[in-house]
Amino acid sequence: MKNKLFLVIGFILTLSMILVSCQPAAPAATTAPAAPAEEKPAAVKVVNLINGVLGDKSFFDSADRGVTKAKNEFGLEVKTIEAGIDPAKWQPALEDAAANEEYDILICGTYQMSEFLEMVAPKYPNKKFIIYDVSVNYDKCDCKNVYSVLYKQNEGSYLAGYYAGLMTKTGIIGAVGGQDIPVINDFIVGYKQGAKDARADTQVIVQYAGGWNDPAKGKELALAMYQQGADIVFQVAGGTGVGVFQAAQEVGKYAIGVDSDQATIIAETNPEQAKVILTSMMKNVDNSLYRALKLDREGKLPYGKAEALGVAEGGVGLARNKYYDEATPADVKAKIDQVEKDLLEGKITVETVFK
Repeated sequence: MKNKLFLVIGFILTLSMILVSCQPAAPAATTAPAAPAEEKPAAVKVVNLINGVLGDKSFFDSADRGVTKAKNEFGLEVKTIEAGIDPAKWQPALEDAAANEEYDILICGTYQMSEFLEMVAPKYPNKKFIIYDVSVNYDKCDCKNVYSVLYKQNEGSYLAGYYAGLMTKTGIIGAVGGQDIPVINDFIVGYKQGAKDARADTQVIVQYAGGWNDPAKGKELALAMYQQGADIVFQVAGGTGVGVFQAAQEVGKYAIGVDSDQATIIAETNPEQAKVILTSMMKNVDNSLYRALKLDREGKLPYGKAEALGVAEGGVGLARNKYYDEATPADVKAKIDQVEKDLLEGKITVETVFK
C-alpha cells in the first residue's frame, strides 16, 4: 500500500515537471529605444548695421538698446557693425554685410541708407531687412522683404515745443538740427507749432550744424542762441547735440534732448549736466525695433510695407523723469498731459513736411 502511494506521488511529480517544461518561455525583457532628443530651433541671426558709431547717447544707442532687449528676451544672435562717421563707407559696409555676414534679418536706419537698401535687398530675396526712421521706395524697388518703420517726430516735437513755450521766461527758444533735411525739419515744424500754440509770441531760432558727431559745433550754435536771449534749446543733432548740453550747463540755461531720455542717460556720468535737460522728445527707436523683432518672431511683421508710429503707438513721447518733475510747475504738467491727450484723441493736427 505504501509502495503504491509512493508510485502515485512520483507519477504526479513527474507529470508536473513535464507540464512545466512544456510551457512557452517568457519573452526576454526588452528596452524601448530612447526617443530622439528634440532639437532646439536655431537662433535667429540679426545684423545691426549702424551708419555711425555707438555712444551718441541718442539715436544709435536707442536702436542698440531695442535690439539688445530683443536678443535677451528671444535668444537672438546679434552682431552689431559700426560703419563709422564717413558717409563714403556706408554703402560698401551695407553691401559687404549683406553679402558676407550670416544673418536672417539685417537692420539699418536713417534716410541716408534707404537708397542703398533699395539696391541691396532685392539681391537677397530669402533674407529679411528692417529699416528705421525712413522708408524705402516700394514703387521703385522689389522690396517685399523690407519692413520700414517711421516715426511721427512732428507729434513728439509738438509736445516739446508746447512745453518750451510754457516754460520759457524770455519768449525766445532755439533748435539745433544736425542737417537741413526733411526728417529734421519735421521735428522743427512740430516744435514751432507747439511753441506758438502754447505762447503765440514765442520766437524760435533754428540753426543746422551740418553733421551728427561734432559736439563743438553744437556748443557753438547753442551758445549763440543763448546770447540772443533763448533760454531753452532743443537739440535734434545726435552726437552733435551733446554740445548743446555743454553750452546750457556753462551759461546756466536749459536744453531739451532728443530720441532717448537723455537726462537719465547723462546722469550716470555727469549728474550736474543732466539737471539742465528739462525733458527729451523721445523717438522710441528702441521700442520700435524691439516691437519689430517680436512681431517677426510671431510671423506678424508686415514686410513689404511701411508703418508710422506716433504718440498713440508709443513711437514718440515726452520724457517725464525726476528732472522734469523738479523743474516743471504743476500747472505746466497738467497742460502737457491735456495736450498729449488731445493728440491721442485726434483733436490736434500737427504740421509735417511729409505730404
